[in-house]
Amino acid sequence: MLNMMKTLTACRGISGYEKGVSDKLLMMISPLTDRTWVDPMGSLLALKKGTAPEGERRKIMLCAHMDEIGFLVTFIDDNGFVRVTPIGGINFIAASYATVTFGNGTKGVLVPETGTAPADIKADKVYVDIGAKDKKEAERKVKVGDFCALEGSLTRLCGRRVAGRPMDDRIGCAVLVRIAQLLGETPCRDDVYFVFSVQEEVGLRGARTAAFGISPDIGLVYDVTGTGDSIGAKPMACSVGGGAAIKLKDSSVICDRALAEELAGVAKEKGMKYQFEILAAGGTDTASIQMSGAGVRVGALSIPTRYIHSGTEVLDLNDAEACAALTVAWLTREEKSGGNGTDAEAGAEAE
Repeated sequence: MLNMMKTLTACRGISGYEKGVSDKLLMMISPLTDRTWVDPMGSLLALKKGTAPEGERRKIMLCAHMDEIGFLVTFIDDNGFVRVTPIGGINFIAASYATVTFGNGTKGVLVPETGTAPADIKADKVYVDIGAKDKKEAERKVKVGDFCALEGSLTRLCGRRVAGRPMDDRIGCAVLVRIAQLLGETPCRDDVYFVFSVQEEVGLRGARTAAFGISPDIGLVYDVTGTGDSIGAKPMACSVGGGAAIKLKDSSVICDRALAEELAGVAKEKGMKYQFEILAAGGTDTASIQMSGAGVRVGALSIPTRYIHSGTEVLDLNDAEACAALTVAWLTREEKSGGNGTDAEAGAEAE
């Protein structure tokens, strides 16, 4: 997991420009699945076929988004300073004076205009200094429409905790690859679709079209979530190191409660650490999958993360591993219970 994250956090890929991330993930997921393809939106999909006879297999969609927040170049002035517009939710105070990297490797520093009060540091008050002496030199390095993002990093902290960016949502992508690895050792009955979606940060777009194409029976999403365990944080039950966070609700979705309880039951049965997530603000691809087609039963396993959308996010790799392990345990438990439907449905049929 650590090595995967080193590779994925080194890639730049803001919303709409995810190909660099997609190419890396394609190399990781291809040997572990039966088929891979890229859909018209740019999302990367991979299918691992189940062991049940065709017609008896459900479609299980596992999804994590590839894109990160960042900036697009809008203007270059005569002095070579580069103006940018945000893509996704940017905290400009946290991002100020940080190094940014453009898609072509050019480096720069995101800075506020001199004399700007911290409360006034917004999109129209910042620019990127790439060190150019004038507009002509700057235009040899970058042009209008190019993207940049805060420089990626990964630093080991105590235990298995790491700091860096963009944890959101490269950690979810790493969890999907880990699930594929584990399913190579423990096959399941159902067809499992791995979806690495695009443009989540600007409206949950890629997951919606991918779900429409797959028409899954169940969707599970893997993304970061906030925590209540840092100084001054709003009260919240999730904590870093507390295990997989089973989502119940966020501001855009109410998850299928039977599915959430089923996941919790598997975790309890297997002695796995887990916690419940109720996120007051923010949302994930879970909502767009739920509302695709005629509707989909959805759940989410989140990785508790501190300082989301800042220059340095903090999480515990054990929580990510717990999400992968719980997913595989749930999938293989489904095999033992007969493959189709929840235990509740199986019980109803027995009655």
